[in-house]
Amino acid sequence: MSTAQSRQIPRRMSRQVLVGKVGVGGTAPIVVQSMTNTDTEDIFATAMQVAQLARAGSEIVRITVNTREAAAAVPKIRERLAQMNVDVPLVGDFHFNGHKLLTEYPACAESLAKLRINPGNVGKGMKRDEQFAQLIEIACRFDKPIRIGVNWGSLDQALLARIMDENARRAEPKNAVDIMREAMVASALESAAQAESLGLAGDHIILSCKVSGVQDLIAVYRDLASRCNYPLHLGLTEAGMGSKGIVASTAALAVLLQEGIGDTLRVSLTPEPNGDRTREVIVAQEILQTMGLRAFTPLVAACPGCGRTTSTVFQALAQDIQTHVRERMPDWKMQRIGVENMTLAVMGCVVNGPGESKQANIGISLPGTGEDPVAPVYVDGERVMTLRGENVAAEFRQLVDDYVARTYPPRI
Repeated sequence: MSTAQSRQIPRRMSRQVLVGKVGVGGTAPIVVQSMTNTDTEDIFATAMQVAQLARAGSEIVRITVNTREAAAAVPKIRERLAQMNVDVPLVGDFHFNGHKLLTEYPACAESLAKLRINPGNVGKGMKRDEQFAQLIEIACRFDKPIRIGVNWGSLDQALLARIMDENARRAEPKNAVDIMREAMVASALESAAQAESLGLAGDHIILSCKVSGVQDLIAVYRDLASRCNYPLHLGLTEAGMGSKGIVASTAALAVLLQEGIGDTLRVSLTPEPNGDRTREVIVAQEILQTMGLRAFTPLVAACPGCGRTTSTVFQALAQDIQTHVRERMPDWKMQRIGVENMTLAVMGCVVNGPGESKQANIGISLPGTGEDPVAPVYVDGERVMTLRGENVAAEFRQLVDDYVARTYPPRI
């Protein structure tokens, strides 16, 4: 299904940029990114979190580079990752002093796969152009792509003032929100043009214009997408915590992705204290997979429950199977071709259970309240057996493992 659905959503045509070995834009699939929240000076902690994010499915990982110690740590982080057989591209996130850090620590620039530059935080006045030029010269020297990342909260004030002055001279001035949106797009496009004028190739530039509001993000990216062919990185600046962050990100990104806009994305969830940072990777993957744009891991369809399912057995089984699949997926993906496209269903009663189970590659319909205590299993639309007793979960997991081994050919 995912392949068919992806054909139905034509992508906006853009140039392709190579970030390490990962293609962004052009005909490359939409790329999932993430960012660490460790102190980059802590080499061990940062390398471990990068590895966790990569193993969860992040195809590019961004790290903060804000001090001399952090810049000096980057090559050592890269070395530590190599020792763990993790070759995910690293992006350096620079604000205010990036030109100094990269000049003083060229090994940092060499170890990174991309430089992220916020044009609103490069400097002011004459210093802004000079320091931006330094960053571009370094990108050219080390043949590194850049992301020009404009943020609503740190917009170039000189550019904003210029656009406000131009607006004041209009016969019908735009409102303040429209002016902010216009300024963000102008900042991205003018910075990209400046980078190219300084010698950076157009296929080394990715753009983003991040805001916190869903409608603002949609409007800004529609405008940006219509005015350039650079690859675009999507994401809300601060999506928020928990369900709010997931809902806001999905609402904004799904609209743009449905319109073919977006070549790479990050879901910027605020983690709970000591929370799992990989959650943002899983949410990003699930947005793409449920839209049929990518296939990462088999997803389990499960009914929401109702008065027919007062038992929590089917809920526990659905969670058990989804966890089992995610834990097995790294090995399956290395060993088997196409396993990420497998579909599973765990249903809770006789109303929709058999029908939904038949639609999946493997499905099980558990008994609802008052129904016979049996659980028919369907494989590729056919009922193949009935499970009973206390070991339904373990037996169903084994059926899934057997199906993978039987159905998906081994990689040679």
